[in-house]
Amino acid sequence: MKDYAAKDIRNFAIAGHGGSGKTMLTEAMLSKSGEINRLGSIESGSTVSDYHQDEHDRQISIHSSPLHLEWNDTKFNLIDTPGYLDFIGETISSLAVVDAAVVVVHAVNGVEVGTEQVWNYASNYGLPKILVVNGLDREHTQFDKVLQQAKDHFGANVFPMQLPVNSGPGFNQIIDVLRSELITYTTDGSGKYSESDIPEDWKDRIKTLHGELIEYVAESDDSLLEKFFEEGSLTEEEMREGLHHAIQNQVFIPLFCTASTQNIGAARLMDFISKYGSSPVDRSSIQAEDANSGEDVSVALDGGEPVVHIFKTISEAHVGELSFFRVYSGSISTGADLQNTTRSTTERFGQMFLMNGKDRTSVSKLNAGDIGAVVKLKNTHTGNTLTGSNNRVKLSSVELPSSNIHLGLKSKTKGDEEKIATGLATIHEEDSTFIYNVDPELHQTVLSGQGELHLQVSIDRLKRKFNVDVETFKPRIPYRETIKGSGSSKYRHKKQSGGAGQFAEVWMRIESKPRGDGVEFVHSLVGQNVDRVFVPSVEKGVTAACTDGVLAGYSVVDLKADFYDGKQHPVDSKDIAFQMAGKQAFRQAFMEAQPCLLEPILNIEIKVPEEFMGDVMGDMSSRRGKIMGMDTEGTFQLIKAQAPQSEMYHYSTTLRSLTGGRGIHSEKFSHYEEVPKDMEAKVIAESKISQEEES
Repeated sequence: MKDYAAKDIRNFAIAGHGGSGKTMLTEAMLSKSGEINRLGSIESGSTVSDYHQDEHDRQISIHSSPLHLEWNDTKFNLIDTPGYLDFIGETISSLAVVDAAVVVVHAVNGVEVGTEQVWNYASNYGLPKILVVNGLDREHTQFDKVLQQAKDHFGANVFPMQLPVNSGPGFNQIIDVLRSELITYTTDGSGKYSESDIPEDWKDRIKTLHGELIEYVAESDDSLLEKFFEEGSLTEEEMREGLHHAIQNQVFIPLFCTASTQNIGAARLMDFISKYGSSPVDRSSIQAEDANSGEDVSVALDGGEPVVHIFKTISEAHVGELSFFRVYSGSISTGADLQNTTRSTTERFGQMFLMNGKDRTSVSKLNAGDIGAVVKLKNTHTGNTLTGSNNRVKLSSVELPSSNIHLGLKSKTKGDEEKIATGLATIHEEDSTFIYNVDPELHQTVLSGQGELHLQVSIDRLKRKFNVDVETFKPRIPYRETIKGSGSSKYRHKKQSGGAGQFAEVWMRIESKPRGDGVEFVHSLVGQNVDRVFVPSVEKGVTAACTDGVLAGYSVVDLKADFYDGKQHPVDSKDIAFQMAGKQAFRQAFMEAQPCLLEPILNIEIKVPEEFMGDVMGDMSSRRGKIMGMDTEGTFQLIKAQAPQSEMYHYSTTLRSLTGGRGIHSEKFSHYEEVPKDMEAKVIAESKISQEEES
C-alpha cells in the first residue's frame, strides 16, 4: 500500500443499532475494493470484521474492528462498531478517533434506540454524519417512513441523495439525485451496475430534490449563495466544492440506500465518501494538555514530531498484545523511541500493521491522520499518548458511561485465583467498561458492566482464554452495623485446661456517635485493677469485633467504646486473654445499646424520553426510592433519585425493559441510612444462613 497524505485519508466509523447491517456493509465495501474476493456472511461466521470466537457464537459484533481499503486514490480507515448497547464503550472509543460517522438505519425497523445513541455520541465529538438506509431488499421495507423518521429525529435537513425504485425482495435499482440518473445493479453480489436515464414518472420528484440540494450547497458558502441568487444554479465544479463544506458543517445530512448482503449501493456510497467525505485535514488541530505544565495546547496535523494516541488494546492468541492507534501529528516509523506522557515512561515502537480482521499487512511508516496497530508495547495502555521527546503532550481519555450492572464471581477450583486475576486484568485492559473489584471486607470479587450480555460475554472470554472454571452469584451488599443508644458490660474470660491458664476481665461502656464519625476506642482506667500494658490488647479485641460484626457479620461503625475497669491475674493474665475479653465485652455491650443495620443509599440519575416518566417513577417508588428532582436534557427527562443499593440489582435491565431500551442511568454512592425493621430481620436471617454454609 502506498504512502498516503492526510488529505487522501478517510477515517470513519460505521455505527448504528444492533442488526442494522453494519458488518455486512463493511463486507460489501471490502469486496468492492478488491480487499476480499467474495462476500462473507454473519451466519457462516465468515465476515472479515467479526472474527472473534464470541462473535461467531452469538452472530453479533462485540468488538470494534479497524479495517482498511483503497478507493479512488484515497485510503479508507473504517471501523465496524458493535450495535448492542452492552458494548457501547467500543463504539464511543472508535468515534473518538475518526473524522466522520456513517450511521446505518434498518430499512424495516427504522430509527431505533442504538441509532439515537450513536448519533448523540457522534454529535458530542462534532463529527459530520452520513445516513445509510440498509436492507432495502427485505420484505416490508418502508423507505419513505424511515426517511421521515430520520428527519423527525435528526433534523429536517436530512436529505436523500438516493431513492430506491423497487425496494423489497428483488431490489436492484436506485436513483442518484446528485447525478440525476438511474443505477441498476446486478444481483450476483458483485456490486456491478449500469447507469441510464431516470424513468419518466420520477423526473419531477428528482428535479425538485436536485433543486433543494443546490440550495443546501449554496448555503454552505457565502460566495456560492450569492452566485446561486444571481444565476439560479451552480456548475458541477462548484457543486463538488460546496458539497464538501456543506457536509463538514452539517448544513445537510446526506442519506444513501443500500442492500449490503447483495452488495447493492456500497460502491456509490464509497464514491461519495472519497470525493466529499471528511479527511484528517478537516480537523487539522486538536486540543491537548502540555505534559509538563498542564496548560491547554493545540496539536497540529503538520507538526514535526509524532503524537500518537492508543485507542484500543486486544490480546491475540498468536501475536500477544496489539494496540490500535491514530497518528495525530508528524509520522511514526517502526523502531522509533517515544515518550509515554500518560505514564512518564519511554516506549520503543515495534512492528506496525494495517488490520483487516485477523489479516495483517506490515508497514514501516504511517503519516499524520492514519490509523494502524502495533505489537507488544511494554508499558502502554488504552488511552495513553505517545510523543516525540520535544513535544510532550497528553490527549484526553475518552469518557465512558458508568458500568451499573454487577455480578459476583468466584472460582470453582482451588488454585485458579491467580489465573482469574490475570484474566480479569487482561479483559479490563481490552475493555474499559468491564470493571472488577476485589472487596476484602465482604470477601467477594464483583464484576461491573454495561448489561447482562456484556458481563456474560466477558465471563465466557475469561473461561475460554484463561481455562478457568468460575461461577457467579448476586453480590452481597456492604451493610454496616451501629447502635442508637448506649450499653455496658462486664465480661470475664477464664480458661484453665492444664498448664498455664488464661484470665482477663473487661468492663466496657459504649455509646453512639454521629453518622460518619467512625469507631473511637478510649480507656478511662483508674487505680491498679488492670495493668495499662493490656489496653492495646483490649483495643485489638474491639477492632476484631468491629471487623467481624455482631448482628449480621458486617463492619461496625459510628460509636465510642470506653474500657473503664476490669481485673487481672498475676500469672494467667496475658495479651490473648485481654483480646478475647475485650471482644466479648464489646459484643455484649453492643447488643444492649439498641443495635441496628445501616444500608448504602445510591444517588441515581435516570435519563428517559418523556412518555416513560410515569412508569419509571412508579418503578423507582416500588424500590423504596425517593425522587429528589427532575430536569430536562434535550429531548430527554432527567430524573434524580435516591434508592437503597439492595433494591438496584440489575436495574439497568429493568429500565431497558420499561423504556424499550431508550432509558439509561448512572449510580453513585451517597450515604448510609437505617434499614427498616422488617428488612433488617430478613438481612440478619440471610446472613446467619450464609455464615453457617461457609463454616
